[in-house]
Order: sequence, then structure tokens, then C-alpha cells
Amino acid sequence: MFKFKEQIPMPLIALRGLTVFPNTLLHFDVGRDRSKKALEEAMNHDQIVFLVAQKDVRSDNPQPDELCKTGTISRVKQILKLPGGGIRVMVEGIARGRARAYLRFDPFCEAMVSEIESDTGDTEKAAPIVRYVKELYGEYVQLSPHTDPENMLEVIANTAPDFLADYIAQNTGLQYFDKQKVLDELSPYKRIELVAALLAREIQILKAEIDIQNKVKEQLDKNQKDYVLREQLRAIKTELGEQEDASDEAREYTERIKALNIDPDSEEKLLKEASRLSKLGQFSAEQGLIRTYLDTVLELPWNKKTKEKLDVAKVQRSLEKDHFGMEKVKERIVEFVAVKALAPDMKKQIICLVGPPGVGKTSVGMSIAKATGRKLARISLGGVRDEADIRGHRKTYIGAMPGRIMTGVANAGSCNPVLLLDEIDKLGSDYKGDPSSALLEVLDSEQNHSFRDHYIEIPFDLSDVLFITTANTTETIPRPLLDRMEVIELPSYTDEEKLNIAKKYLIPKQTKAHGLDKNTFRMTDGAIRACIRGYTRESGVRTLDREIAACCRKIARRIAQNQEVPSKIDPEVLKELLGPKKFKPDRISKNSLVGVVNGLAWTAVGGELLEAEVNVLEGSGKLELTGNLGDIMKESAKTAISYIRSRAEALGVDTEFYKNKDIHVHFPEGAIPKDGPSAGITIATAIVSALTGRPVRQDVAMTGEITLRGRVLPIGGLREKTMAAYRSGIKQVIIPADNAPDIEEIDPTVREGIVFHPVSELAKVLEIAFDKE
Repeated sequence: MFKFKEQIPMPLIALRGLTVFPNTLLHFDVGRDRSKKALEEAMNHDQIVFLVAQKDVRSDNPQPDELCKTGTISRVKQILKLPGGGIRVMVEGIARGRARAYLRFDPFCEAMVSEIESDTGDTEKAAPIVRYVKELYGEYVQLSPHTDPENMLEVIANTAPDFLADYIAQNTGLQYFDKQKVLDELSPYKRIELVAALLAREIQILKAEIDIQNKVKEQLDKNQKDYVLREQLRAIKTELGEQEDASDEAREYTERIKALNIDPDSEEKLLKEASRLSKLGQFSAEQGLIRTYLDTVLELPWNKKTKEKLDVAKVQRSLEKDHFGMEKVKERIVEFVAVKALAPDMKKQIICLVGPPGVGKTSVGMSIAKATGRKLARISLGGVRDEADIRGHRKTYIGAMPGRIMTGVANAGSCNPVLLLDEIDKLGSDYKGDPSSALLEVLDSEQNHSFRDHYIEIPFDLSDVLFITTANTTETIPRPLLDRMEVIELPSYTDEEKLNIAKKYLIPKQTKAHGLDKNTFRMTDGAIRACIRGYTRESGVRTLDREIAACCRKIARRIAQNQEVPSKIDPEVLKELLGPKKFKPDRISKNSLVGVVNGLAWTAVGGELLEAEVNVLEGSGKLELTGNLGDIMKESAKTAISYIRSRAEALGVDTEFYKNKDIHVHFPEGAIPKDGPSAGITIATAIVSALTGRPVRQDVAMTGEITLRGRVLPIGGLREKTMAAYRSGIKQVIIPADNAPDIEEIDPTVREGIVFHPVSELAKVLEIAFDKE
């Protein structure tokens, strides 16, 4: 049991990263004003000060809870003033102490301190641990370069465990928080055991540090030795006259450069770089840059070409095998092969495949490479914002490398590959440059025969490369870049096309991937159609592919668990596997309605039926537009109102409606943004219906832009819009007269199921849309 003596007021100094032990001397610097004044107070009285470590060394003004519990009552032995106002003080530890109460913190810290009576402990009981600690400290002194060997004499001369523990802890490189643990321990036996553990750990750390230092020194000595030997060898060769203009490495580079058979200017530049390499010192930083540059240039396929397949019939069969539909794309590739066979030197065309996500643009590019026998390199341009990504970095920069174009050619290993530039519509630009501008030279068949990458610095012929780009839309592609490409649009798939794609490609692929076969997994046409209409809503087939994969996983699980497996997957089994339908079909009313008209909209995932609703209320002529509409749709509504006012009598509308009626136009599904001019005739028809009370046939849908004179202007996306009308059970579709030639591009199934009415005036639209009965 340890006893505390009476409490005595003492000035207190908080130590940062230091711990003072009884019966030891220590000097440290004092810089804080509070500590200086506490030191001054001690010197004015009995030179006694209480030293205690603070827990957080970052704190400038520690509070009581930030100070350690146990400190050391010390006597100031010496004070030395330093330049700049600092003070260096030497103290001698007297005894352990503990602050019982804090009297003040300004202008200096003062506390009521109780001295802890010392206990030397049982010397005989501690003899084994004392001997072990002495051995450890002897080993520590030998390993540590900063420990005074004289300290070992003091350790050898003492056997008291309490003194040894404090003395060794004070004179080792332990962290201050480890030293504080020793100071906090009041039992001499436990204290010497703690010191033994800390000392053993410190020895292991010192040994590890010494091993690391020895390895580093050996490596430095070896490098120095190699350098000296190489310089001596160079001097000996020079004296013997055996030194050549180029080293063996430079001579090898020279031979490889001459074997490229490139133009004289480019060859001369590369030979200069090889000559520079031989003149640089072994440890020159530039030597590595030149070596990397030459390796990169020499790895390019300067005159390596793959033999093309120019058999038109075989190419066509290969494309038919890999893809269903896409007649325009297949026709264009077959034409390219045919022209190549007849005129090998003809300039190459750059093809841009544009279509919604999931219709197979990227896979078509891969199939083209396979069909023509060319190597393929795919370059993703989505999110690229730096011009250097296309043209490369100047080789003076650290970490410089060629651009993506030259890297793609190098990876293909051929100077006539298919380069697939994916997502070209998603290029960005910032302060680092505009990558789309850098592509202007690449995608220009009149210029790319001498493309200069910033890193390569010599011209490379890209005229034999077949560039195929893909995009979801042409709206974000800069006009100069779009002008260099031949755009081929890949429209959304019809339900029938999706059915055939699923049967011929998706189901065989997924059954093989999941370890199934035709006997264990068979989907009926009805189930595939139900999956297309009830579980997907997309222009492509990616979601359909995932839903088929989900069915395969569930069947595979049943087989693995020896459960009953259905002989075939029909719509009922499909619902059991995939759960309730995620998408409900657009329902149209069987009865004609007033103020409700079926419009048609184009979206990134295909066409949609877009219903317009109009209510006419007593009011003061306000026009309310809701449904998350864009500015263009709002302008279409205002245009329709102006047209109706100008033709009010002919249309049978109250000529004063714009004064005494409020008109509310709403498009359902208000969370979805809507915009575009093609809803013009839809809005106008709905407003006329609401103002006159004449019902509109619900088996009729329409699309077209309206003018102030009532003319109907052409729109885009007719194929997708009519497909949506067909899915929803629409029987008649009103389209602009200028879009009549586009009917030929519509799916044959849709053409047979829908009657089209090309119109040029809104009057004709109203005549068809209103229910005459």
C-alpha cells in the first residue's frame, strides 16, 4: 500500500513529449509564458516545481483533464537564457507526486501536490528480473548509437528495482507515453517487469532498423561499385581504341530503326535519338526517357498489315450469323468490302453508328472486324476531357505516353485494324483542351495519312485504318466532326426483332453460361413476348438479356437442389420465376373522350404513348400547363391557342373563350420531364375538343408540330413512335405529310396493323380525330 504525504502548493509545468523520473537529471527548453512564470515562481521560493506530462502534445494551454495523473516533484538546478527569449533549464527529479487540486492557471499553473512515498521493494525477490533487465540494457547500449556507455556503469552498480526501473526508462529512447506508464506504476516489482518488456521491444525495433540500414548501404555500395567499374571499362576501351560511336544497345536500336523502312525524315530523327542514347552516362535520367521513347516507336506496326477477307458472300454470311436485322449496317459493310476488292487504294470512309443504348452498336463494330479479318482495338471515349488523351503528351513531361489512337494501333499489332471509337458523343472539354477537335485530323481521310502524335513526333499513316464510331445521339457531336463521318442510324428493336434475337442469340448464350441445355431450359414464344412487354422497357435487349439470365439462375438453382423443374417456361412459369410484371401496357379507353388525346413521344428507350388532357373552366383567360413540360412544349401550347383564336368561328369555338375561360393542359406522369415540338397537333386537338365538347376517338394517336397558320410540320422518331402506338392497340396514326416517305422504314408488322393518315393542315387532323357519331 502506497502512502501520500501532506499536500503542498507548488508551481506546475506541463511537459510536451517528456517525462522526468525521480533521482535523474534532465534538461529541457521552456518556451510557453505560463511555464516561464511557473519557473520564475519556483526560483523565487524553494526552487521546487512539479513536472507533469500532457496527454496531447499539440495542446498549447492544457487543462486539468489533459494532464497525466502522476508527475515528478523536481528541483531546479540550473537556468540558462537562450536567444529569442527561450529558457533552458536543468532539473533533478526528487519523488513521484500527484496533483490533488489545481489552484490556478493564470498567470502560471499552481497545484496542491502530494508526494508519493517511495518503496524500494524486495531486492531478493526482484533479483532474477533485475539481472535480466541489466542484460537487456547492456544489449540495448551496444545497439543504440545515441546511448552513453557510461550509463551502463550506473546500472551495474545498483540492484534496487525501483531505481533501476526509473534510471533505465529515463536513459532509453522509449516514447514519452511508454515512459509515463513506468512513472504511473508505483509497485517496484511490476515497474521493473514493465521496463523489461519495453526494453525487449525496443531492442527488436533497433535490430530491424539496423538490418534495413545495412541493406540500403549494401545496395548503395553495389551501385557505386558498378558505376566505378563501368567508367574504368569505358576508359580502358578508349585507350585500346575499341570504343565505337555507339554502344551495343544503341547499335541494336539503329539496326531496328533501319529495318522499319519508314520515310527518310522519320528515320533520321530516330537515328539521332539512338546516337544521343550512346553518348549519355549510365546514370543519366534522360537515358531512360530516350530508351522508353525508342521502344514505344519501334513497337508500332509501321508496315504490318493483316490480310483482309474480301469475299463479299462470306462477309455477308458472317454478319448475318452474328446479328439479326440491321440491314442498313450490313449493306454498308458489304459495300465497303466490295469497293475494297475492286479499288484497294480508295479513301476509307468513317462510319458512325447512332442509336439508343443496347441495340448492338459496339457488338456490330466487333463483328465488322471479325467479318473483314482485321484486328480490333476498342477505345472508349466516354468522359475523355483532355486533348492529350487523343494526341498524347509531349515526351518532355514526366510520365508522358502516346495518345489513345496510337496506343490502340500498337495494341492491335497491325497498321490496318478496325478502331472502334465508343461513345464519341460523350466527349467532354475543359481548360486542358478539346479532344473532339483533336479527332478532326484522325477522322479526316484526306489528312490522317500523316497523323502526328505529340509523343511519337513522327507521322504515322492511319489511312488504312477502318474507323467505326458509336453514339447515342448526334446532338452532342460537334458539327465539323460529324461532317467527317457517315452516319448510320440503328433504330430501336421491334418486339418481333427482340423475339428473334432472344431465340437465336440470348437464350443459347445464357443457357451455355449457366450450365443448362435445350432439355433443361426452354422458353416458349409466349413467355419471351411476356418478358419483353411485362419486364422490360427499352430500345435494345440488355434488360431482356438480364431477365433471361435471371430465369436461368432460378432453374439452375432448382436443378442443384433436386427440385422439380418445369418442362418449359410459359407465361405462367415466367411470372412465378420473375414475380409480378414490372411494366403495365398502356391502356386506351374504348369510348371517345372530350379533351383527351393520344399523342406519341420518342424517348431514349423507344417510343411512348403520351396522353394529353385538357380542362376548360370558368375564369379570366389563364393558360395553365402542368406535367413537367419543357419550354418548347409550352410554346406549342401557346401556338395552338393563337391558332384556335384565329379560327374560332370556323371551329365552332366561343370567340371570347380567351377572356372568360381558363384552360388547363396536363400531361400525366408529371415526374418525367417532357419536351419537343411534336406534341403540337395533340395539344391543339385536345383544346378544341374541350372548348367545343366534341369527343376524340381513343383508337387514334397523332404526332406533328403545329404553326400559327395551322400547318403540320415533320417530326423525327416515327419508327419508334408508331411501334409504341401498335403496342398500345392504336388503330390509326396521324402523321405530318412530309413524313409519309418514312412509312417505308417502319416495321412491316406495324405497317400492316395501323392505318396512317398523312396530313398537312390541322383542320384535316380534327376531321379524322373527332368522333363523327
